[in-house]
This record gives sequence, C-alpha cells and structure tokens, in this order.
Amino acid sequence: MATITFDTHKFVRDLQASGLGEKESEAITNAIKDAQASTDIATKGDIDLLRRDMREMELHLMHTLTLRMGGMLAAGMTIVAALVKLL
Repeated sequence: MATITFDTHKFVRDLQASGLGEKESEAITNAIKDAQASTDIATKGDIDLLRRDMREMELHLMHTLTLRMGGMLAAGMTIVAALVKLL
C-alpha cells in the first residue's frame, strides 16, 4: 500500500501561524498522523495487480469450463452412438 507524504513540521508551523497554540497544533498534527497511519490506500499498482490476478483467474476458469464442456460433449456423443446402435 502507498504512503502519503505529510510534512508534520510544516503543518504545525501553519497551524501556529493561523493562531493556534503549540500544544493544540501538535495535538491536531498527531491526530491526523495517527489517522493516516491506520488507513490503507490502494495504489494504481495495487489495482493493476488485482486486475492481473482477476484476469488469470478468468482464464483458468475458462480453460476449466472448456475442458469440462469437451468432456460432456464427448460423453454425450458416446451416448448418442450407443443409442444409434440400439436402433
């Protein structure tokens, strides 16, 4: 997962420049930093990997279904051939 760059020192200075005290500025900064640390954010790379994995699963399923359909078709043809012999 990605990490968002967050300049905490600059953020504290900006808060203090707007009139907040040092303790308040640091408390707000720490709260944002903690919230950010507990958040998972998917990157474009993460999504690309997920798409690749899904495509591989799709291809595997299609291959499996094709093999099973072929087997069912062969079994069906065997049954039809046996029925034709009986007639």
